[in-house]
Formats: sequence, structure tokens, C-alpha cells
Amino acid sequence: MKGRWDLRTRVVFAMIFLVTAKLIGIYVPFLFKDAVDALTPNFQADAKAVVLVLPVAVVLGYGLARIMSLFFGEIRDAVFAKVGQNALRNVALNTFRHLHNLSLSFHMERKTGGLSRVIERGTRGIDFLLRFMLFNILPTLLEIVLITAVFWTKFGFLYALVTFGCLVSYIFFTIYITDWRLKFRREMNKQDTDANTKAIDSLLNFETVKYFTNEAHEARRYDVALAKFEKASVRSQASLALLNVGQSIIISAGLVIVLLMAGQGVVDGRFTIGEFVLVNSLLIQIYMPLNFLGFVYREIKQALVDMEKMFGMIRQQSDINDAPDAATLKINGGAVEFENVSFHYAENRKILKDVSFTVDAGTTTAIVGASGAGKSTISRILFRFYDITAGRILVDGQDIKDVTQKSLRQQIGVVPQDTVLFNDTIRYNIRYGRPDATDEEVENAARHAQIHDFVMGLPEGYDSEVGERGLKLSGGEKQRVAIARTILKDPAILLLDEATSALDSETELGIQQALEKISESRTTIVIAHRLSTIVNANEIIVLDAGEIVERGTHDDLLTRKGAYFSMWQKQKEATAVLQKLEELDELPSKLDKKV
Repeated sequence: MKGRWDLRTRVVFAMIFLVTAKLIGIYVPFLFKDAVDALTPNFQADAKAVVLVLPVAVVLGYGLARIMSLFFGEIRDAVFAKVGQNALRNVALNTFRHLHNLSLSFHMERKTGGLSRVIERGTRGIDFLLRFMLFNILPTLLEIVLITAVFWTKFGFLYALVTFGCLVSYIFFTIYITDWRLKFRREMNKQDTDANTKAIDSLLNFETVKYFTNEAHEARRYDVALAKFEKASVRSQASLALLNVGQSIIISAGLVIVLLMAGQGVVDGRFTIGEFVLVNSLLIQIYMPLNFLGFVYREIKQALVDMEKMFGMIRQQSDINDAPDAATLKINGGAVEFENVSFHYAENRKILKDVSFTVDAGTTTAIVGASGAGKSTISRILFRFYDITAGRILVDGQDIKDVTQKSLRQQIGVVPQDTVLFNDTIRYNIRYGRPDATDEEVENAARHAQIHDFVMGLPEGYDSEVGERGLKLSGGEKQRVAIARTILKDPAILLLDEATSALDSETELGIQQALEKISESRTTIVIAHRLSTIVNANEIIVLDAGEIVERGTHDDLLTRKGAYFSMWQKQKEATAVLQKLEELDELPSKLDKKV
């Protein structure tokens, strides 16, 4: 709450209302005692009128005191609500920001379903701690101290001793059993996370499940996880029942002992009937919050368990960090240079080995090679998802380790092979390239990406929803949206990571034309699968097992008849086979027409 004096003021007033509510609450049983004594035969034998008037005033006071106690309690909650919700908002926002600041390696290993459940339980635990620590545990302890003091001063040391002994027994029993059953809660949380992860993973891969008709398999897999959760949940509930029964026995024993003592006091003439009722009322008043205190302690322990993973995640440090004196990247054309770059994900798996090349400003360089050669890794380390293990990467002469990640990434536009869109409108997904762009700028970007006409043909136009991960659009349509988004970003450097490899030939041609248009006057690096798409590149680099084995223009490389020539020939043969197959598919229909 740094700098938030309004929130601090709310906390102070909430504390005042809390103490007021508790003091009135403790006074309530005394009013009830006076009402009972007033109605007890022979208590006011001298005047009938007094007997009739006095209980009315006391009962009204009793009712008013109960209302005021409840009133101040509710006002307290209302005043503190903004403080609690603001704290939750800040925790959720900081966690969200932290997740986006973590490196790609963390997100490559995470499980979306499990992660969302960890965050959900963690924030719920924080909410519980905020509300119950301030407004239940501390007030309850205060009430216990005050009522114990009342017993001592009004009824004697023995009453206070019995009451205190009962409280101590209750607290120790609750702590011991709660700590013992925490292992069941942890197991239940683990199985709950696992079940949720499997469910989310299965639903995200809905199409794959359908492709292989594995609905029954997914249901069995999910049921196994649910069965483990069920078993852990039953054990948790059984241990909770043991705790509740034990608490009830301790409370009842203490209540019976003190009531027997007070009852004997009435028989001996030391106490009035009203004082006997007062003892009962005070005991109930102390045991009700005490019983709630047991519940709160259990929930706090469980909330701490729920928060363990979330706090562990918050403590997780990013592998990629800006240098303390990192500067803002200054673009002067956008030339990219790799100087003796080496990289590995693991020590025993070298990905890039002493790679050096330069992409002059405004030119296009294509990188080709077999799967696993290190092509996509080049785009990841240029975007600084990972730090290289040796060498330097320069943009306009500036080492990317010496500039801020934000300024670097603002100047790089990426069109990936697998475009994933947000479950929102087409307009939102295009505008994501520059959130402050106007509608006109969004539509101009769509025109350059050759998707404007398609969008305008939809019933809702740019306000059409694209569905989860863009599933309502075809591969080519999603790719054009991604291109429009990148055009809107207007980066100096363009990374095309096999952007057309998953498309059919006709769609690829249209996408390729759009890509060539946005590549004009930009420094472009193309990670290519289909060699036909990079014949006009200023330079083609051939990677093999993380090393550059050839480089040159398309014509030069074909003339050398080396690795690139071999790849070109294989793709030509594969294309020829596909064309033959297409002709065979069309042959029956041609024969039918002749007949």
C-alpha cells in the first residue's frame, strides 16, 4: 500500500470498527443476564410495575446491542473490501507480469492447465489470509482474552483456569491434527492439478483427439486422474471428520464442567439464575469463535499449501535478463551480423557451431537445411529468447546483449510457421501488432496482407470472432492475419520462420506475394522449407548440423552442385510425384466427360 493513504485510512477505520463490534459483542450477554434476572420470581418482589417495565428496556437494549455488533462488523467488512481487493489485484497483476517476464525455457516446460490451477488456488489463499487473519484470528484471540478475564474477575480463578485449560487443549489438538492431515491436502492438490492439466491439454488438442478417434482413451486417462483425486479427497475428508469430532468433545467437556460449577453456585445461593445464563452465554460466545478459529487455522494451513507453488513460481528467475546498463537499440537500417556464434540447449547437444554471416540492411537472407540443422534456433537467439554460449550477434553494430530486450523485440517482426491467434475478433488480432493503431491503419495493414476483401465478406467483418487459437479461420487466412499484424508493427527487421511450409501451393503463392511486399526495404531473414520461395533471396545460407556448409545466391549454389543442389533436386522430384498423383486423381473425371 505504498503511497496509498486512502487504503491505509480504510485499514485504520476497519480496525476501529472491529474493536467496537467485539466490545459490544461481549457486553450483549450481560444485558441478557439482566433480562433473565428481572424475570426471575422474587427478584423484584416489591413492585409489579418495575418487573413489567425493566425487562422491556433490557430486552430492547439487548436487541439493539446485537444489531450494533453486527452493524459495526458489516461496516468493517465494507470499509476493508477495497483494501483486500486492491491487494488481490496487485498480486494477480504482478504474477501475470512475472510470467511474461520469464524466459521461453520456462514456458516450454510448463503445463497450462496445472499453471492456471496453481495461480487460482494461490490467489484464493492470499484472499483467505487477508480476510481471516485480520478479521477472525486476531479478533477471536482478543475475545478469548477478554472473556477469560471476565470469568476470572466475576466468577473466580477456578472458572478462568478451567476455561483456559479447555482453550489450550483445543488449540493444541487442532494444530496437531491439522499438521498431520496436511499431507492428504497436498496429495489432493497434486492430483487435482494433474487432472486439470490432462483435461485442458485434451481440450486444446480437440482436433487431434478426433483425428485418431481417441475420445474413449482421453476419457479413461482423465478418469484415472480423477480416481486418484477422489481417493486423496476421501482421505482428506475422513481426517477432517476426526478433527471435528475431537474438537467437539473438548468443547463439550469444558462447557459441561463450567456449567456444573455455575449450577452448584446457584444452588448454594452465590449466583443468580441470570449469572448461570451469563456463564452459558459467555462460554457459547467464546466457543463459537474458537470453533471457527479451528476452521480458520485449518484453512490457513491449507491456503499456505496452496500458495507454495505460486510463490515458488514467483521466485523463479528469468534466464534472460537485461544488462544493468542496457541501452535502447538504435536502428539505422537494421543490418544483422552473427560473429562466430555458438549455441546449445544442453552441453551434450550442440545446435550452432561457430556460425558467422551478415544480413545487410534492406536485403533478404534465406537459411535452409534439414530438420535439426539449427534454422529456427537462429530466429530464437536473434529475438533473444535464449542467450548464445559464444560469439556475438549485432544489430546495426550493437551487441543485442547490451540493449534492452524490449527495444530489440520492438524492431523485429516475426511471421511464424504455426500462427496462433487470440480468441477475439480479427480486428483485435491485427491490432495486436500495435495496440494504439486506428481502425483505418488496421484495415490498410489487412489490404497489404491481401485479407481485407475476405474480411469484408464476413457477416460481421472485422468484428468476426476467430475462435480458440484461430480455429474458425483456415491456415492461409490465419497466416494473412499474422502478416497484417506484422505490417502494422512496422519492424525494421523481419523474421519469416517457415511461414508457408504448411500451406497448399495456391495459398502459398498468395502468401508469398504478401510476404515479398512487406519484405521490401526491410532486413529480412527467411527460415525456409520450400526452396522455391527463396530463389530471389540476396543470399542463401545452407546449414548442416549447426554449421554453414554453403552460401551464395540461388543460381550460384545450383552451379556448385553441392548440398543446396541436392536439396533442390529432391524437392523437384517430390513436386513432380505430387503433380503425377494429382493428374491420376483427375483422370477418372476426364474419362467420364469423354464418355
